[in-house]
Amino acid sequence: MQWRAIIRLFGILLMLYSLSFAPSLALSLGYGDGQLKVFGGSLILTLIAGFILFAPNVKARNELSVRDGFLVVALFWVLLSLVGALPFILGLHLSLTDAIFESVSGFTTTGATVIVGLDQLPPSILYHRQQIQWLGGMGVIVLAVAILPLLGVGGMQLYRAEASGVAKQDKLTPRIAETARSLWTIYVALTAACALAFWLAGMNLFDAVGHAFTTVATGGFSTHDASIGYYDSPTIELIAIFFMLAGGVNFAVHFLALRRKILSPYVTDTEVRSYGLIFLFATLLIALTLYQQDTYASALEALRYSGFQVASILTSTGFGTATFADWPLHIPMLLVILSFIGGCAGSTAGGLKVMRVLLLAKLGLRQLFLLAHPQAVSVVKVGKKPVSEDILFSVWGFYVLYLVSALALTVAMMAAGLDLESAFGAVVATINLLGPGLGEVASTFADTSATVKWLGVFGMLVGRLEVFTLLILFLPAYWRH
Repeated sequence: MQWRAIIRLFGILLMLYSLSFAPSLALSLGYGDGQLKVFGGSLILTLIAGFILFAPNVKARNELSVRDGFLVVALFWVLLSLVGALPFILGLHLSLTDAIFESVSGFTTTGATVIVGLDQLPPSILYHRQQIQWLGGMGVIVLAVAILPLLGVGGMQLYRAEASGVAKQDKLTPRIAETARSLWTIYVALTAACALAFWLAGMNLFDAVGHAFTTVATGGFSTHDASIGYYDSPTIELIAIFFMLAGGVNFAVHFLALRRKILSPYVTDTEVRSYGLIFLFATLLIALTLYQQDTYASALEALRYSGFQVASILTSTGFGTATFADWPLHIPMLLVILSFIGGCAGSTAGGLKVMRVLLLAKLGLRQLFLLAHPQAVSVVKVGKKPVSEDILFSVWGFYVLYLVSALALTVAMMAAGLDLESAFGAVVATINLLGPGLGEVASTFADTSATVKWLGVFGMLVGRLEVFTLLILFLPAYWRH
């Protein structure tokens, strides 16, 4: 391990992150909400902590290995959560457990919360919540690689460990810093377009920017307790659906569409096409059920609420216009399944990802075919491209670890005092980066025990870091030379 180089990098990243408190500081000054000392103190503390780590190791410029990259990413998400929790501790006087839970939920774009009474919070605190989700959406490490290409600390290793998705080893451009900048350019452009659309649809500018941050990041934090339902506006909901779905698309596909100035990549990409079909089928099925059960007065109203909730759950955003746990029959379970599927690989969404689900389905069908024809040679393809056995084995391993983690966390949640429905709902809400769950955690984690919250923190980190990046640190062989 290149410990001094790693500590130096932590120092650089913390000093970089300290600048993110500046917008909240400016908002506090503008609104006069009394949080100047909170954000000024948070900025100074983070800057000093970064400098203390950086200064003694300023000359440690060793190239990081892939093994080092995993450790940097996992530990930096923990560090980020600690410094991101400072305004919640200093400003809202939350306990350490609650503050870290809220911060981790923000950075991992989960959207689960322990805060009640959002409508009464100071604007600068609300902005901080929205901003940490936006930064977490694309990943602060990728941001660092984008704007500090001369760190000399193994940019590709950090990108590989941070970027999510099956195809995360692929570079869109020859240089990794250029790739990261391209991703962030698209991300910023989508956010700006979303903010403008929300503003034109009737949100005030503060809410428009705040909700754009968490819509494109598929995070789900809102400035109101009632979430998007606060506005009761079909237009705002349609805008949110469009940008939630856009956030759930592989950003490599966005990149290709932008570079070629054509929309065909969205149609020809197998994963995006499957993602769209899942959304349409689930929306129609749930709308039909809601209408048949007289949950809403008209078919159009049932379609409105169904479409929004399916987009919100499938992309793991977690915005709400209704409490899906209260919907009848099979609907809550169907939405839970959608949350496990998640968005596309290489997107800001959580879950297993559509690509992995596709490959698992093809793998299962191939096994059935080989049982009927033992001598046959069968190759799994995505589109017209064959998929290597190494990738299939990796996807299968990911799936097993994901399910084992979910089951282990459910048992642990039950041991911590939750009933089965609430424990399963808490795991769905955290490991899938969803936010809302079932039972006691259908809307908030505020009333759960500290043990449940810490288990939730672990689940969110497992989901955000895509299992391997975090769990590899618990493997003894990882620490052996």
